[in-house]
Parts: sequence; structure tokens; C-alpha cells
Amino acid sequence: MPQGQRAGLDKQPHEVAAMFDGVAARYDLTNTVLSFGQDRFWRRATRAALDLLPGERVLDVGAGTGVSTEELTQSGAYAVGLDLSLGMLAAGRRTRPTLPLLAGDALRLPFADASFDAVTISFALRNVADPEAALREFARVTRPGGRLVVCEFSTPVNPAFRTVYLSYLMRSLPTVARTVSSNPEAYVYLAESIRAWPDQAGLAGRIAGSGWQRVAWRNLTGGVVALHRATRS
Repeated sequence: MPQGQRAGLDKQPHEVAAMFDGVAARYDLTNTVLSFGQDRFWRRATRAALDLLPGERVLDVGAGTGVSTEELTQSGAYAVGLDLSLGMLAAGRRTRPTLPLLAGDALRLPFADASFDAVTISFALRNVADPEAALREFARVTRPGGRLVVCEFSTPVNPAFRTVYLSYLMRSLPTVARTVSSNPEAYVYLAESIRAWPDQAGLAGRIAGSGWQRVAWRNLTGGVVALHRATRS
């Protein structure tokens, strides 16, 4: 995929990987600008929801440059980042050389059964062609009683705010991205994929239908983002 193009909403893995390769150099900066700095708060909230103990093993799927993986290490846990995009991983290894950042597909995780105490994925489940299959794969590599936390864009709960947010998402976000991103077209995909994603209850149903237990969620930033937490039976 040439630079400047975007993945389709059918989310073919090679297209998604190529799209993120194209935004890797300025990805973290762009996210901070587009989220008005809320990305840092969302990462901290994800770490808190995982309730990690020192020495536990946690897998961060869709880790990108490893900024979310680095946050998880603040708990004292051993955090492993995994991503499909080699470009994102290369950018992460330059800035975070001590983090274990591995190449891999969320649908075929390169780990044995019950390898981790917890699995998390932030803003990446939406980019997987088969989210339910990925959720089942997450369960496979999580020990019985282990935890899952999904941090993902969702649906604002206040109708007036939701209208303003959707306007920003579909009109302003791609415009802002043109000033800071190396591939603005990727952020057109971002906006469209968020709009097409299920709401809080819809995602909870998908997680429960994939074999996870005690599924619950908490809204962040008025529902712009939701944290879904579940337990492996």
C-alpha cells in the first residue's frame, strides 16, 4: 500500500499493517494532539483496570510503538507488546529499546496456552478483521482467572455531546490530522471505523459471546472511550 492510502473497513491485515507503517514516525504525537492529551489518562486508566501485581505477566496486543506497554510496566508487571505493523515496532524499539516488542497477529498469537495473567488491547480491536476470533485467542493465552481489559473508542452517553463529538470525528479530525500526521488518510479510516464500531453494550456482548466471564465496562471522557473488563473462566 503506497504511503497516503488507508485500509478498508474489511480490515485486511496487510492493508492495516501498511497503513500503520505509514503513520509510525509521528503516531504518538498525533494521538496526543487529536485526543487533546486524553490519551495519557486513558493509558493510566487501562493500567488501573488491569489491577496488575508485581511479577505478573501481561500481554499488550496492538501495542504499536509500545507507549501503552511502557505504561503497564509502571505496575511492576512484566509487559510484552505485540503488533502487526513492523514500522510501528521499529519506531518503538528506537525510543523504548528495553521493552519486549514482538511482531505478531492478534488472530494467531505466538504464545502457549495460559501464558499470561492478563491481556489488554487499546484502540486496536477495532482494526482486527474478526474481533470475536481475537477475543477467543486472548482467552487461550490467558490463565484461568486471568483478566482482559479492552480500551476502545465507544459512544458518548450524552446526546448533545455525542452530536458534537461525531461532528469532530467526521469533519475536524481528518483536517487536524493533515497538520500533524505523515498519512492523514489513515485518520479518515480512524473516524469511519469508530463510527461503525458497536456501542458499550454491543462490545460487552461480543466479549461475553467469546467465552469471557463477568464482563463490565466503565466510560471514560463521557463515553468517547470505554474500558471493558472481563475474567477468564
